[in-house]
Amino acid sequence: MPAVVLLSGGLDSYTAAAIAQRDGFELYALTVNYGQRHLRELESARRVARALAVVRHLELTVDLRAVGGSSLTSAEPVPRDRDLNVADIPSTYVPARNTIFLALALGWAEVLDARDIVIGVNALDYSGYPDCRPEFLDAFERLAAIATKAGVEGARTRVHAPLLTFSKADIIRSGTALGLDYSLTHSCYDPDAQGRPCRRCDSCVLRAKGFEEAGVVDPLLA
Repeated sequence: MPAVVLLSGGLDSYTAAAIAQRDGFELYALTVNYGQRHLRELESARRVARALAVVRHLELTVDLRAVGGSSLTSAEPVPRDRDLNVADIPSTYVPARNTIFLALALGWAEVLDARDIVIGVNALDYSGYPDCRPEFLDAFERLAAIATKAGVEGARTRVHAPLLTFSKADIIRSGTALGLDYSLTHSCYDPDAQGRPCRRCDSCVLRAKGFEEAGVVDPLLA
């Protein structure tokens, strides 16, 4: 069965894709260059796609810098050393990013006659983004049913989020059990010129916490 998987180059999307592949899906990987402040994650996505031997890896450019509203698409500083227990949405939130990405995946899935989309979001160890919640994914499935030719003809598009209820440690344990090479991935929001992680942004902190709780050494820091 074909499935379109959103592949960012991070450990979450890598693990979600590997789980879908294990479950019998043929992977068509979609990576979006949205004008993010660094291209390291695009390089990681290519490495991950090769490691998974996906059927096809499609890269699309949708430059969201003109829209703005995020420290990931502007010169605004990326927050560091933030209290992750504070229930606010940080400046690294990119307005409607997952809505845009899923819409692109939905379009490609319809062309491929695929009825499944895979995304690596999770609603536990994350930065409070509203488009990582189960109600958002449910709403997108309902949208797909009325917004596409396939949908109005009775085909149902499913959005699979196999990591939705996983902690970061659970994700890493699952990927390790599948034999994934996490040295291929990239998580940092604000790496240095050599691509080395800052270790202080939300994504770095969550990654470090996950590896520590999983009892696994992060190969990027070994």
